[in-house]
Amino acid sequence: MEGLVNHIINALSGLNRDMVAFIISMLPLLELRGGLIAASVLKIPYLKALLICVLGNILPIPLILFFITDIFDTLKKTKLFKPMVQKLESKALSKKDNIEKYEFMGLLLFVGIPLPGTGAWTGSLIAALLGIRLKKSIPAILLGICLAAAIMSLVSYFIPFLLGKL
Repeated sequence: MEGLVNHIINALSGLNRDMVAFIISMLPLLELRGGLIAASVLKIPYLKALLICVLGNILPIPLILFFITDIFDTLKKTKLFKPMVQKLESKALSKKDNIEKYEFMGLLLFVGIPLPGTGAWTGSLIAALLGIRLKKSIPAILLGICLAAAIMSLVSYFIPFLLGKL
């Protein structure tokens, strides 16, 4: 992941470092995990980085929860995008068992534990596709983002600090 983050940092080199961390935190796959790594690499002070990355990760969530099913339905009507949308839906729904089984806690942990294929984007997509009520999905996703922030803070800032690398 760090190599991809460095590549994106280079691609966005014309922007100020706060904006780079914010944009990376908004991207699927990288999200807050990549944003905090980028912020650390860019030497953004921790509390500022945490705020920037959490906000960047939260921003796409309402759009996904409220509009993704309509967007997917529209895209599936086109020859060009139908296979891609079906693949995204299939991939997201392949992870639904634990979320359905453990409901709130399953969604929270899915979003919060920074593993490949997890995060707020995929968690929101699964919640929207499964029709999980907003009263349950929004708090679970937000708490998951907080859990991911805590874990990635350790990895990006505190462990390097303890090892004398920051």
